[in-house]
Amino acid sequence: MRTVEQWAQIEEGLSPDWSEAQLTFVAEGSVADAATALGPLQPGRVGDGLRLHITRADGGVERARNIFRRLDAGRIWGTLELIGAIEDVVPTAAAAKTPSSTASLAEAWDETLRELPPDWSDILCVLELDSSDHLPRAALLGAPMNPSRVPDETALQFRASGKQGYGVAPQMARRCFERMDAEGITGSIRVVYGLSETENVATQGPVWRLAGRSV
Repeated sequence: MRTVEQWAQIEEGLSPDWSEAQLTFVAEGSVADAATALGPLQPGRVGDGLRLHITRADGGVERARNIFRRLDAGRIWGTLELIGAIEDVVPTAAAAKTPSSTASLAEAWDETLRELPPDWSDILCVLELDSSDHLPRAALLGAPMNPSRVPDETALQFRASGKQGYGVAPQMARRCFERMDAEGITGSIRVVYGLSETENVATQGPVWRLAGRSV
């Protein structure tokens, strides 16, 4: 089945209130070719597949549909699957009880960005959560950031880019943190690695190695 048809089936099954959908695309052929074709959706490599997200606002659905059409036109076949979807949320009672003196994740993200040099281009960050109960929901609400679990920690790791390539845009990351704040999810954010003024040549971005693993 063509990718655009797979997306049509997925979209039909989504909640009427969905705002963002996280998916994986497992290519039958070259993963690099698929990543290039899906580039505007900022795909991230996870195992044998590519993780991407589609936003409903600002023409995001039609943009994704056009990208999938180009994927099919280039005869880049594969399987598109839904991982999870985010619905528009309202502040919960738990969030309302959060003391006003406690900085929200969105505010913590703003402070993190203020501490970076003006010419920053790529950062690897960790979101440390105050409770392991927050992990599943934080991962879903943060789906556009392509987060991954940090082994042996109550934390999620993600990349952000101030220019291009792999990594969530700072504005999208803030939107994710705002949604976590609305559901009473608390924690802290720290930058593990950062680079300035990088230029991507035949690559989607820098690769860091942590504990012998490429990230």
